[in-house]
Amino acid sequence: MKNYCIIFSTIGKKEDAERIANEIVKKKLAACVNILEIKNSIYRWKGKICKEKEFLMIFKTTKTKSKRLMKEIKVLHPYEVPEIIVLPIIDGLEEYLDWIEKETM
Repeated sequence: MKNYCIIFSTIGKKEDAERIANEIVKKKLAACVNILEIKNSIYRWKGKICKEKEFLMIFKTTKTKSKRLMKEIKVLHPYEVPEIIVLPIIDGLEEYLDWIEKETM
């Protein structure tokens, strides 16, 4: 099994999520980016409890592209400290994983 991963990042505006997703796919750093609306994110930031609507971006990529993808998200992201979390894909449909590989070459 090759090394594949999913990267999560949240963002406050749908337009920003779409802009980042388009750039990332265009640069072949991810094969696909799903954007999901989150009604409420509740978190602590600079000593305050915040409640905001956010959008979750789910990037499907390879482990070899993950570092470059994380750097690119950080550059494109408007948050001071964006959420960027990498999770390994431990198994999956081989044809789908091959597609991720092909689309990120």
